Order: sequence, then C-alpha cells, then structure tokens
Amino acid sequence: MTADATVRRATRERHDAIVGLVREGVDGVELLAERLGVSASTVRRDLSQLQRQGRIARTYGGALVPEVFHERPFTESELINRAAKTAIGRVAVDMVPPEGTVFVDAGTTCLALAELLVGRGPLTVVTRGLEAAVLLARAPLVEVVMTGGRVQPLSHGVVGPLASLALDRLHFDVAFLGADAVDAERGLGEPTVEETWVKEQAAARADQVAVLADSSKLGQHAPAWVAIESTWTLVTDAAAPVDEVERIRARGVRVRTS
Repeated sequence: MTADATVRRATRERHDAIVGLVREGVDGVELLAERLGVSASTVRRDLSQLQRQGRIARTYGGALVPEVFHERPFTESELINRAAKTAIGRVAVDMVPPEGTVFVDAGTTCLALAELLVGRGPLTVVTRGLEAAVLLARAPLVEVVMTGGRVQPLSHGVVGPLASLALDRLHFDVAFLGADAVDAERGLGEPTVEETWVKEQAAARADQVAVLADSSKLGQHAPAWVAIESTWTLVTDAAAPVDEVERIRARGVRVRTS
C-alpha cells in the first residue's frame, strides 16, 4: 500500500470513528480530539469535510448526526450560531413594509428578527412564539397578537386548534417562518405535524413568505415536513453549504444570504 493510500485509509477510519462518537453523544471538538488522539485543528478539518459530505451537521463547538433528529430546548438553541441569526434578522427586517402586518414564527432565529422590530413601528406582529410576544409587547408602536393554543415545552411555540382558528381570520404582508431543518426536496422540517400545519396556515395567508434558517439547518432531517413553495424566500447565512443552496434555488426558491 502506498503512503497516500495509507493516509486516505487512516482518514476514512478517523471519519467513521467521529461519526460513531457523535452518535453516542460525544460532540465537542476538544473531547473528540482527546478520544481520537489527534489535535483539535484536525478534528475541525474533519468535521468540516464530514459536513460537506452530509454525514454530520456542525453545531456551536461540536457536531450532531443529521439522521438522528434532536430538538434542542429554546435556551440551548439561543447559544448556537447567534451571530448568524442576528445577521439573518438584519436581512429579513428589510422585508417588513411600513405599517404592515407580519407573522413571526417561534424559534431563536425569528426572535432575532423580533428584536429588530421593536423600533420599526407602527406595525402589527402576529406570533406563536412566547419570547417574541413578550419582547414586542414592550414596544410602544407595535401591536402584538398572540395566537392561542398549546405551548410546546422545548420551542415555546404555540400549536393546536386555537392557533389554527386565529390564523384562519388573519392576513399578513409577510410571514416569517422558522425551521428545525430545511431540505430542497422535502421542505421545512419540524418535530411534529402540528407545527408544520401552523406554518402552512400562516404561509397560505401571506402575500410573501420568508424562511429564516441559519446554515446548520440546511440538509438536516426531521420527523415532519411542509413543502417549500417556489414563491418563497430563504434567508440564511454565508456559511450555508453551496450545494444545498443551489438545490434549493433549483426549486425556484429565492435565496438571500446575510
């Protein structure tokens, strides 16, 4: 066996070991380096390559295997890709018309948008996110409408018949949707069918629809899906995988990067 072939084999074996460790819950760069007996920089390079191959998804300081859906608590999600989410919010806020009515979904990326809407009134914001409602209720020129329903314990989003009943009676200039996963073929991924149904209803009542998702969400797996329409816009960050972005664009979806 040549030296190059030996190196390639060692790399493949290390990559397989990383995926196996991540499946077991060992997801920190330093811990992976320690378990594998290599440097942290080597692990970071390996994680980047595995991400491009679609075998893992990068997270804040580590990785997860996309085949295993992992819904994070809101407080944990807030710590992941914070700068990217803020940048996405800055792009999305320019889509809000003066004195308009918008739907803002639950989730930390949509909350980054809500933070920028505080000073954008007069404006009406309908939301199913508890944190967004509390934040915007303090803004003097923003009228806040909270959809009713059952609160999801991890995402703090509201779902169920009461939320559907409220959405049936509303219209939006723009609906801003979050997602736990974005896939060119399947659409927006969420933990439950109820959450995809709320998104579908909000989108159906909007003149424009924008999906706000940081790069870690692209190409991921989820238990339930809602299709992306070709008239929608995806707002993501510059670290989004180029191949995945191109697949989404091929579906007719406009993609804007922060």
